[in-house]
Amino acid sequence: MGGLRSIATYRCLVAASVFASAILSSCGESNTYVPPPPPKVTVAQPVKRTITRYLEATGNTATVNSANLVARVAGFVQAIGYKDGDQVKKGTLLFTIEPATYDLKLKQAQAAEESARATLTQAQAEYARQADLTARGTASKATLDNATASRDTAKASLEQAEINTKLAAINVQYAHVTAPFDGVVTARKVSIGDYVGGNGTPTVLATIVQLDPIYVNFNVSEQDVLRIREQIRERGLTKEDVDKVPVEIGLQTDQGYPHRGKLDYRSPTVDPSTGTLAVRAVLDNANALLLPGYFVRVRVPLDKQAGALLVPDVALGSNQSGRYLLVVGKDDVVEQRRVEIGPLEGALRVVEKGLNPDDRVVVNGILRAIPGQKVEPQTQAN
Repeated sequence: MGGLRSIATYRCLVAASVFASAILSSCGESNTYVPPPPPKVTVAQPVKRTITRYLEATGNTATVNSANLVARVAGFVQAIGYKDGDQVKKGTLLFTIEPATYDLKLKQAQAAEESARATLTQAQAEYARQADLTARGTASKATLDNATASRDTAKASLEQAEINTKLAAINVQYAHVTAPFDGVVTARKVSIGDYVGGNGTPTVLATIVQLDPIYVNFNVSEQDVLRIREQIRERGLTKEDVDKVPVEIGLQTDQGYPHRGKLDYRSPTVDPSTGTLAVRAVLDNANALLLPGYFVRVRVPLDKQAGALLVPDVALGSNQSGRYLLVVGKDDVVEQRRVEIGPLEGALRVVEKGLNPDDRVVVNGILRAIPGQKVEPQTQAN
């Protein structure tokens, strides 16, 4: 009986040993470390192309001509010849200010002028007669002097009468307020029957604004001014050449710069308080797409650069040290490359310094690309 218990105990020990060996063998396999594969990223070489360098600025549109229409004579408004907001041509009659009074004053002045002219004719005849008699010795010198004075007085009176006629004619014109140039007239500030121009104070009747062409005012920094003037000197450009340089304009809602004009004015001095030079462009605006007071983007082409390197703008990162790119280098190890950037060309950004034409730039999977670690690059065609 004791032998049977010994055999049973032995068998249990053997089974426990085998079970323990199996467990230890299984635990050994699970502790074996297999490193994960390198993360996949998409890389592309920089795009190489010729680009145009631009001077970029912000500006505002402004009217070429804008004038307040005022009553330069006193009277009641008799008629208004336009509708608020009308586009009118130069010379269009806009307001009529009680013209009858000024028509009568003109006729009165014309009559006085005719009277003065007749008086001068009589005085000249009398002077000629007295001069002839004096030459014959039948009239005194005093009589001739009186005739001479009368003639001169009549001549001066005629000149005064002619001036009065011209002034009266001008007032007749002032009673008819016309458009001084092509433009849009604002809402009227007076009504028919209002008395205007009284007390010697001109009354503003409305405002007329010229929309075609239109100005764009912007400022150029002193640094850009120095650079541009140096380029002008090196290229031997004349003032006429500079005036032909196109100016491209874009509104806040525009894609790109669809509006084009040309340089119109450059201030002869730099503003010392701002360090900028005032510049103005002029644009055709036949369809009135641009209104005075708009905020606009401005760019002026300066020169062309061949062989510029461009990368997708989304590939650029930034930190406290500036802008950088992730570049896959030797043995597919990621490198953080410090770069200097230039202007944006669509979705591509010009890289001025820090990039070589054959560099492999990470353009997709940027978050998986860690500097100093290896990746599996997949090339993207440009």
